[in-house]
Formats: sequence, structure tokens, C-alpha cells
Amino acid sequence: MKTISIGLLGLGTVGSGVVQIIKNHQDKIMHQVGCPVEIKKILVKDVHKQRSVELEPGLLTTEPDDILRDDEIDVVIEVMGGIHGTKDYLITALRQGKHVVTANKDLMALHGSELLTVASEHGCDLFYEASVGGGIPILRGLVDGLASDRITQMMGIVNGTTNYILTKMSTEGRSYGEVLKEAQELGFAEADPTSDVEGLDAARKMTILATLGFSMHIDLDDVKVSGISNVTEEDIRYGKQLGYTMKLIGYAHREGEKVEVSVAPTFLSDNHPLASVQNEYNAVYVYGEAVGETMFYGPGAGSLPTATAVVSDLVAVIKNLRIGVNGKSAVTPQYPKQLKDDSEKYSKYFLRIHVQDEVGVFADITAIFARNGVSFEKILQLPIKKNETSEIVLVTHQASLTNYDQILVELYDVPAVKEVKSAYRVVRK
Repeated sequence: MKTISIGLLGLGTVGSGVVQIIKNHQDKIMHQVGCPVEIKKILVKDVHKQRSVELEPGLLTTEPDDILRDDEIDVVIEVMGGIHGTKDYLITALRQGKHVVTANKDLMALHGSELLTVASEHGCDLFYEASVGGGIPILRGLVDGLASDRITQMMGIVNGTTNYILTKMSTEGRSYGEVLKEAQELGFAEADPTSDVEGLDAARKMTILATLGFSMHIDLDDVKVSGISNVTEEDIRYGKQLGYTMKLIGYAHREGEKVEVSVAPTFLSDNHPLASVQNEYNAVYVYGEAVGETMFYGPGAGSLPTATAVVSDLVAVIKNLRIGVNGKSAVTPQYPKQLKDDSEKYSKYFLRIHVQDEVGVFADITAIFARNGVSFEKILQLPIKKNETSEIVLVTHQASLTNYDQILVELYDVPAVKEVKSAYRVVRK
């Protein structure tokens, strides 16, 4: 009974979890795959650093070739992060006939097609379940569980940091800056949180989801992105009054042969299943023509949840190895990429406008919306105590992005409009 040897690139939070699961769940893994599994080498930057897991002497190395060019190593697990150098490591591993499991969403969003092509050319598996949603089996759900269906829409909370921040702002009435600082102190947010709070992390995950779900090669540049750093307590409070909850939503929609993909702070109706997803949890809501609506929910990050997804991919690789079908699972995109024009992207919108409190202003604003063929679903008009200013809060009916953008331009041409304080997409159940 041949032992399957693993080379591990990286021993941070997720890497430590992988070591722990392979060690502690060896009986379960052996029952699944029919042979022992061992970690032979681990690539680290410093072999003398204190680790959170116990390791056998000689397991650590600082030389990539100790893993990449070791003929006895069957599978390379990459949990070190990074893009360019890491890409080179994985291409080398694949060309050496080694199967690869990665949790690297940045790498897969930017270079996934190239890596999958190299894997296929060399008869190797390349699995990346852990790159989206941590411990949630969303990619396997799309590729296997919903393989016979035609996915029309995916929308989800795919970044735990922003969901934690927005949850605290909503439930405790605190400011963005205050909650961000707390999230950094608790380890939910990085010292430099830009990738999370500006929506870049979520955009990379939506790139991967849209490519798989729509069987169409979507590039990161195709994703329209905005983050949560400008969301205020006032926005959230007004949303609550109107029956909405604020979330950073990744949105991918297919209509006919055309698609749109975006990431933006969004007001969800309180009865939407995603509105109840709290703190650092993730969830992805999937619409299929046959299955209808399904939702994948669970921890979006963390050592053991993410490591669970990594080891599940490892089990899949070994099962393929045992029956000789490695390198057969990668499916190239079926459809050519066709993106919607702005005139084909429809949504409801929330706008919060500060205006001079004088006769005729609301009529001027109403006329702008009417000229662009957009009507109102909800309206709040509230006085502001200072500067004789009023605040108008509007929720529109469905409007194209083209008309919505034109409305924003025309609003600033009205002398009495002081500022459009905020504007967000609205999604109702």
C-alpha cells in the first residue's frame, strides 16, 4: 500500500491547520483513500521559528526544489499566498507531474486559466476549493452538485472582514472607523485592510465563481468593484427604517448569453436569506434554471475551516490517483465571454440627497427621474437642523445603470442640490 507523499508550501494559519488535520484525521483519510498520507517536506522562510504545531525534525526546508523536484512527492499543497513567484512554483510542480491543491484566490483569479491548462497538458489535477468561501464547498457544489443545471445568478457575502464590520455597524450603531480598528485588534482585519474593505478580495472570488458558474472566462478587470469605506451609520440607520440590511455583495448575473459581475455595498430586504448572515460568516446564494434557489453557508476563513477544504481537495486528488483519472476533471469554459452593456444592467437604487430646503426642489428632482424613465418605490424627506437643509432618501424601481448614472450627473446640475451623500444597489427577496 503506497504512501502518498505531500509537499506543503507555507506553514502559516492555513498550513498549520492542514498539518493538524492530516495528523489528527489520518484514520478518516485512510478510510476515504485506501492508503496512508504523509507530509514529507514543508517550505518555510525560517526553519527556527516557533510553530503552533508539533513537527518531526527535518520536515522544514527553505529550498523550494526540495519539494518541487523531489520525485517521491506526489502532491503539492500551496498555502503560502503571493502571485508571481508562487505561480512559477506551481507551474514547475505541474511540469514535474505533481498534482496541486491551492487556497490562493489571488493567483487563481489572475492566472487560473493558464495553470489549469498546464495541469491538463501534464495529466495533473489542480484543485482550489479553499480559494473561495473558506470551509464552504461552493466550488465543488457548482462543478459537481449543479453540473447538470444552468446557473443564472450568484450573489453572496464572500468576505468575512467586511461582513463583520457591517454587522457591528448595524447592530451596535458604531462608525466604520471604530469597528475597523476593533476588527484589526481581533485579527479579523489586516493591518492594511485595503484588499478587504475596498472589495478587491471579494472581486477575486467572484471572478472564480463566475468563471465556473457561467462556464465563461471572466477576468478580474471585468468585475465592477466598490468597497465599504464610505458607508456611514446614517446610511445603515435609514436602510433599517426602510426594511433593509447593508452587506457587501458579490453579484454575478447571466441573462441570455450576456453576463455582469460586480462587488458593491448593497441594501438587502430584511427577509432575504443573506441579510441574516452575521459577523465573519460567508454565504453564496445560487439560482439555477432547474434547481431554483440554493444557499451555501459557513465560515469563510480561519485555520481549520479553510484547511478542511484544502484536505478535501487532497482526498479528491488521491482518489483520482488511485483510479488513474488525474488531469481529466478540468473543463474549459464552454461559452465565449459576452459582457452586458450598462444599458442592460438593471437594479433598484437607494439614494440619499442633501438639498436646500426651499419650494420646488423636490419637483426638480422628480422631473430628472421622470425624464430618465425611473419611478420611486419609497421616499423619506427629513429636515436637517443646520443650514436650512433637507435630506431626501429615495428608493427607485428598477432602473438601468445608464439611466442611473445620468440621473446622478443631472442631480448635480440642480443648484439646490448640495450633495448626493450616498447611493447603493437595492435587492429585494
